[in-house]
Amino acid sequence: MAYRLIEGNLNAAGLRVALVVSRFNSFLTTHLLKGAVDCLVRHGGTEADITAVWVPGANELPLVADKLATSGNFDAVVALGAVIRGATPHADLINTQVSKSLAAIGLRTGVPVLNGVVCAETIEQGIERAGAKAGNKGWDAALAAIELTSVLKQMA
Repeated sequence: MAYRLIEGNLNAAGLRVALVVSRFNSFLTTHLLKGAVDCLVRHGGTEADITAVWVPGANELPLVADKLATSGNFDAVVALGAVIRGATPHADLINTQVSKSLAAIGLRTGVPVLNGVVCAETIEQGIERAGAKAGNKGWDAALAAIELTSVLKQMA
């Protein structure tokens, strides 16, 4: 039996990507941003095709991601942030709402909106996920944006 296989390639050439970055916990998010840019460039993209937008915190990521996704100027939007759990359930509330909102924007607009928000119990875990031994979640989200954009273009 023969079937049609659609799978993404990892070529970012010509891909216009918006990176929305939370300023809160910038000691982590700057590393996520660097990882995302590095990923896009190493996969054939150019810095000229990347737009980075800083927002106050993770809770503000969806609003700006929505504006970027609906602008028609970008093939993908990547949200980057870092939420570290504190003594209250505030982190859970933010993480849940941001995740649901980003997914809803992608579904509504058809533009890939990737969640590169690090959700960590401790600062050490955040550091690990922002470029230390657990990799860089900014890189991972940018790589997923490249692949998903390729898949959607093939399906069009």
